[in-house]
Amino acid sequence: MGTPFSITSPIDGSQLVAGNYLSFLEAEEKLRRAEQAQRAWRDTSVPERVAVLRRFLDAFDRHADEFARQVSVAMGKPIRQAQGEIAGMRTRAEALCWQAPMTLADQTLPERDHLERFIRREPLGVVLDIAAWNYPYVVAINVIAPAILAGNAVLVKHAPQTACVGRQFEQAFVEAGAPEGLVQDLMVDHSTVSDLLRTRRIAHVGFTGSVRGGHEVYSQVGAAGFASCGLEMGGKDAAVVLDDADVSETAVALCDGAFYNAGQSCCAVERIYVPQKMLGAFVDAFVSETHRLRLGHPLEESTTLGPVVSKEAAERINAQVTSAVARGARVVSDDRMFYGIKRSECYLPPRVLLDVDHSMDLMVQESFGPVIGIMPYPSETEALKLANESRYGLTASVWTKDHERALAFADRLQVGTVYMNRCDAVDPDLPWVGTKESGLGCTLSHLGILSMTRPKSFNFKLAGSK
Repeated sequence: MGTPFSITSPIDGSQLVAGNYLSFLEAEEKLRRAEQAQRAWRDTSVPERVAVLRRFLDAFDRHADEFARQVSVAMGKPIRQAQGEIAGMRTRAEALCWQAPMTLADQTLPERDHLERFIRREPLGVVLDIAAWNYPYVVAINVIAPAILAGNAVLVKHAPQTACVGRQFEQAFVEAGAPEGLVQDLMVDHSTVSDLLRTRRIAHVGFTGSVRGGHEVYSQVGAAGFASCGLEMGGKDAAVVLDDADVSETAVALCDGAFYNAGQSCCAVERIYVPQKMLGAFVDAFVSETHRLRLGHPLEESTTLGPVVSKEAAERINAQVTSAVARGARVVSDDRMFYGIKRSECYLPPRVLLDVDHSMDLMVQESFGPVIGIMPYPSETEALKLANESRYGLTASVWTKDHERALAFADRLQVGTVYMNRCDAVDPDLPWVGTKESGLGCTLSHLGILSMTRPKSFNFKLAGSK
């Protein structure tokens, strides 16, 4: 038995779970079972792996309402958004199932000098998935699905706040008839993760979380040696509105991109740049759309904005707003539109700020909450400079009616994914990748599957050749 932990709901501060993390010996036993399962799993065909993953999805769907409710209570996500995330998880996994047979097929090279030559992708071994709480289903499946399809076993160390999801994944894989130990919940603390890495029996670590956490994981993986690593960390994603954009449509889309899941998304829109001449019309439309949000209890169907995950998160977000206002920023949304529904300190009204600049944390440090700064720019050259002036590089969006203009602008943005006239979206057929301090490696697409393998070269001299 390891160190104690407890989980508190942001809805009302009540304690949801209290228990103990696994001890190192208990965790090592799970690792042993994963190794045993993986040795057999690597010899299964890709169609068999696809079939098991699809049965897992079916099993998950049978419990979807119950599972979504557990997540809503644990981290405050509105119930309809939690249900939508489970549906999105299936979409991502199905896309990878479709891609796996082609991606994992042998790559045959032309015969030369009586030599048979081909490249085969083989699994890495046991994968450790360190998953985040904000999108607990899709974040986890981004690692689990490609790992399983590639022939690996997975240990799921979910964030304590959404520890229920690790158990949900293990339960659904058991119901799907997966080999015992193939996917297991691993409720451990940071110290035990370090100890497991030092055994050199973890082949790959997939991490989603903060920049600080990513640096710590990368350092530990490097010190332990041999394991590969994929990191998805912070974001401060920019939206650049060009002067021919439709003001109303853009404001509606960007409001959703900024405040969906209470802004607690790695690719949430966190700063908006608008031409000076459009600023007034855009802000009016954006604030009007903001006031349509319904802050309330996550289990109520009408709720579109729930509490942030914790009191500490609320304090950090409020501190950014207070600091910005002290430096001259103005809150132009009306907090009074959201009075009367607070059940804990985690309920924050969505806030829109003007008169902001890059001297303020609000515009340069990750907010991860329901707050947005809108800043005018004098020229597209300056807009590009402002968008790229960040330590992060996950996504950015360009808003215009002109495809060629968007393409030219997007090509110069220093991010992993660029959108035109959309934002805060993930396409499982495209690699999910960041630059700068937003990440290392990629998930999703055929490249995400390949990242869970190593290439093996075959160079055979054919019988009877000289």
